[in-house]
Amino acid sequence: MTRRWQRELSYLAILCLIGALIGGFFSAVGAGIATSLGIYVFYQLRQLYALHHWLTQPTHDKPLTGNGVWGELFNRLDRYQKVQQATQRRLRDTLSRIKDSSEAMRDSVIMLDRQGYIEWWNSAAERMLGLDCLQGRRQHITRLINDERFVDYFNARDYRDPLTLTSPSNEQLILQCQITLYGNDERLLMARDITRLHRLEQVRRDFVANVSHELRTPLTVLTGYLELYQDMADALPPRLGRGVMQMQKQTVRMQNLVNDLLMLSRLENNERSGNDTRINLASLLEAVRRDAEALSDSQQQITLEVHSNLELMGCEQELHSAISNLAFNAVRYSGPGSHIVLRWRTLGQGACVEVEDNGEGIAAAHIPRLTERFYRIDKGRSTATGGTGLGLAIVKHVLLRHEAQLEIISQLGQGATFRCVFPQQLLLTPSSSIGHD
Repeated sequence: MTRRWQRELSYLAILCLIGALIGGFFSAVGAGIATSLGIYVFYQLRQLYALHHWLTQPTHDKPLTGNGVWGELFNRLDRYQKVQQATQRRLRDTLSRIKDSSEAMRDSVIMLDRQGYIEWWNSAAERMLGLDCLQGRRQHITRLINDERFVDYFNARDYRDPLTLTSPSNEQLILQCQITLYGNDERLLMARDITRLHRLEQVRRDFVANVSHELRTPLTVLTGYLELYQDMADALPPRLGRGVMQMQKQTVRMQNLVNDLLMLSRLENNERSGNDTRINLASLLEAVRRDAEALSDSQQQITLEVHSNLELMGCEQELHSAISNLAFNAVRYSGPGSHIVLRWRTLGQGACVEVEDNGEGIAAAHIPRLTERFYRIDKGRSTATGGTGLGLAIVKHVLLRHEAQLEIISQLGQGATFRCVFPQQLLLTPSSSIGHD
C-alpha cells in the first residue's frame, strides 16, 4: 500500500474520530460518524464530478487541482495530457510534411484500402488519372482505371514489375504504374508519366528498323558482286583474292546483323512472324540439332534428349529462331570437343527446352547482362566467331511473347545451361485438337 493511500485512510480515520467526538458531545456517536462519512463521500463525489466534467470538455485548458489521492491522479492526468498533446502535434506536423511532399511530387500517389477503394491521392493523380475531388473518394481503383491489363495486374497481387498503360483521362499520356503492399494488406499505387521516354524509345525502334531495312539493298548488291568476284578468284591476283574473301565474310556478318536487328524490331513492335500453331518440339529440336551440327563441322558432339511428348502452342518461326540462337551460341563458345545437349522435358506444372554444354562456363557477374543488346563477355572472341551480340536479346523477346522465361545456370569451368520455361497453358497433349479462328 502506497503512502498516499495510507495517508488517505489516516484522514478518514481522523474524520471519523472527530465525528465520534462531536457526536459523543450530543450523545449521538453513530450519527457523528455517519455525518463524517457522508462529508467524506460528498467530497469524493465532488472530485469525481470534477474529473468527469474535465474529461468531457472539448479542450482541457485549466488543470485539475485536488488533495491526496485525487491530487496525484489529477497531476498524472495533466502530465499524460501534455505528453499526448505534444505527440499529436508531432504527428500533425509529420502528416502535414508528408502531405506537402506528396503534393510536390510529379508522380501520382494513391492510397487504397484492403478492398482497393481509394482513400487519398495527391494533385498529380488528379492530373494524370482524372481523379475528381467529389467523386474520387471511396471509388474502386478498377473503376477509375478500367483497362483490362490493369485489372488483371491488380487482382494478380504480383507487383514485382511495373505496368505500362495509357492514362484513362488523356490518351496522349503513357503511365508506368507500380503497386506496393503495406500495412494491413493495404496498397499504394504510384504512377509515373513516361510519355517522353516512350516516344524516345519508339523513335529509337523506328530508327533501327528503318536503317536496318535501308541497309539490306546495298548489302545485297555488295554480296552479289562479291560472289561474282569469288567465282573469278582464279583470275584475280592473290592479294586481291584475299581481300575479296575478307569482304565477303564481313558482308555476311553485316547481313546477319541487319537480319537480327529487323527481327528484334518486329518483336518489339509485336509484329508476328507467323500464326500460332501446334508445334512438335521433338521435330523442331531435331531440325535445330542438324543446323548446329552443320555449324559445328563435327568439332562438337550434339545430342537430342526428348523426355516429354507434350506439344507447344506458339509461333514456330520465332521459337525456331530463339532455340537456334541458344544452340549456335553453345557451338560458338563451348569450344572444340565439347558436348552439347538439346533437351525437352516437363518442369513443375510446365515444360522447358534446355541447351546444355560442358564448355568453359560463364562468370556470375556476366549472367544478368547476357540478354542486353550487343553485350559480350569477350569482345574479341565474339567477333572471331561471327556473333552479332543480339542472339540472347532475341531469345528474351521471343519468350516474353510466349509468356515464357529464360533461365541461365552457369559457373566458370562447369559449363552452362540455358533453359526456356514455358507455362502450362501453352502445352498440348498429342491427342488434343485445337481449332483456330
